[in-house]
Parts: sequence; C-alpha cells; structure tokens
Amino acid sequence: MGKAVVGYATTGYAGYFIGPVEVTGYLTKAGGGFKIDHPLDPANKYLIHSFVESPDMKNIYDGVAKLDESGEAWIDLPEYFEALNRDFRYQLTCIGGFAPVYIAEKIAGNRFKIAGGTPGMEVSWQVTGIRQDAYANAHRLPVEEAKDAREAGYYLHPKLFGQPEEKQVEWGKHPDKMRQLQEMRARRK
Repeated sequence: MGKAVVGYATTGYAGYFIGPVEVTGYLTKAGGGFKIDHPLDPANKYLIHSFVESPDMKNIYDGVAKLDESGEAWIDLPEYFEALNRDFRYQLTCIGGFAPVYIAEKIAGNRFKIAGGTPGMEVSWQVTGIRQDAYANAHRLPVEEAKDAREAGYYLHPKLFGQPEEKQVEWGKHPDKMRQLQEMRARRK
C-alpha cells in the first residue's frame, strides 16, 4: 500500500497541524486522546485524557432523567439514533438512593422508558449502540490481523518489547529509507 505523505521524526512531532483535520478513511493509531488547557488552571497546566477504545464501532449516549410521579421516565434519543445504531446496551444508576430501576420499554422510535424508581428520583443512564451506517457496514475494523511478510518479526514500538530500533516495523517495510534516516541522524550527532 502506497503512502502519499510520510512523516518521521527522531525528536518532536512527525506531523503538526493547526486547525481542523479531516480523514475520510480509517485513522489507525497506537494510542490517542485529547490535550486541552486544564479547566482549573488553564494558564499553567494541561488536562490529558485517553480515547475510549472498543473492538466495535461503538457510539455512547448518556444523561440524567428525573422520574415522574409514577417513578418512570421516557428518554428521547436523537432522531437519527436507530438509523445509525444497532445492538443496544443499557446502564442505569440511581442518584441519591436505591430503587429497583429497570428498562421498562426497549428502544423503539428513538426512545426508551425507565421504571421502578420513586417519584422525583434522578437516574443516570447510558446507552451504547454499534454503528450500522453504510460506511461502518462496508468498513468494519478487523479486531485481529496477521502482520504481512514485510512486517512479521517487527514491532510498531520495539523498545517496549526490549527490541532494538531496527526491529521497528518500518525497517521491514522500507529498509533502505530507514538506513538513510539512521545515517542522517548519526551525521547530526
């Protein structure tokens, strides 16, 4: 598979973007997250969180519902919810007390019903769904895949496995380019 742009850095960033970046295909990464100015000390600290990872193309929706006089609440989801998602999972947690809350009616018509609580009780809810849009259905992520012949025996991050830099997967795919980079680095020292 060819590459339109390759960035390789021995220190710093291999790529740096200011402004929005759009990817219309897959974005594959070893890790990731967000980094923002810390909300409690924005001038002096960053807040860093990891992405939520899953083997599924999973969407997460959540909120807090206040139960009515019957100890029930209807939860309205976005109008696109059922068109976008399938295989729903539910989580409920009572706030401020215990009650045997449950899903009284499963998702239908982009809404579901919680019941079993006391009037006025708040219930934290979470629903997940697996994407079923045209792109997701055509491009499911393989959860596991074998390395091809050029990558076998090499690592994305060899140091983490006690291996030398030359066992990095790019050495298997582009040995001549990697030797050139290694020589350039050696000359800079």
